[in-house]
Amino acid sequence: MREIDARGLSCPAPVLHTKATLEQERPEAVKVLVDNAASQQNVERFLRSQGYEVRLAQEGVDFAVIGRSGASGTIPESEPAPSAPEASQKIMVMCATDRIGFGDESLGLKLMVNFIRTLKEMGPELWRLVLVNNGVKLSVAGSPVLEELKAYEAGGVTILVCGTCLEHFKLLDQKQAGQTTNMLDIVTAMQLADKVINL
Repeated sequence: MREIDARGLSCPAPVLHTKATLEQERPEAVKVLVDNAASQQNVERFLRSQGYEVRLAQEGVDFAVIGRSGASGTIPESEPAPSAPEASQKIMVMCATDRIGFGDESLGLKLMVNFIRTLKEMGPELWRLVLVNNGVKLSVAGSPVLEELKAYEAGGVTILVCGTCLEHFKLLDQKQAGQTTNMLDIVTAMQLADKVINL
């Protein structure tokens, strides 16, 4: 079994080290050691996307993500099987805040709530919704748009939520919508998108 010690590495380094090992060595089994839950979720999702069967183990205060080849078929990273209608273009919306604009905080929050609720007007062209920095607060318990985010996911929109940001705000265990992600997935999504809207 190939072992990768990714403890002490910040996002997206654990996934990048795992990716490089898989590309260079193609091991039948791999064990990736990480020291935080966000990295554990990111490495787990990446290994599954590469066709590995994954199990998790706790090793003291660290996490071990153990992958074995053998799952049928591979799904390219950041490209889940389509479940939404075919779109003429793929639009990615990136929210780096839970408010729009500056000045009045409560007005900014109302504007963001209205924006998230109105995104459905994009129809099938809304492809990815990426939440980073303060934007991750939209995906946690108590968010005023949590139900809307869950509805977008159910409709086929992929929601990526920055794991480093969740860890920073100590919100990882409160996330209730979206997939915990890393900067590699976000950059890859930007490359694949026809249009990126930044807030």
